[in-house]
Amino acid sequence: MSILTKRATVYLDPVLHKALRLQSVETSRSVSELINDAVRDELAEDAGDLAAFEERKNEPTVEFEDFVKGLKRDGTI
Repeated sequence: MSILTKRATVYLDPVLHKALRLQSVETSRSVSELINDAVRDELAEDAGDLAAFEERKNEPTVEFEDFVKGLKRDGTI
């Protein structure tokens, strides 16, 4: 099975580009592979965050000020 790819122009900070090239040589993987994996990881993390928000949407909210007052009252701070 052949995977179709899309070409994109991405402008990288020169230091990041150098780091990617070095990592590419060290790992015998292309810069494109490294970038694709990084994007997949970031999107997976976002999906996990969204799932956590969904799970907790019915929890009561606590105002920051009240939370800090509770920490002080409990002797935590």
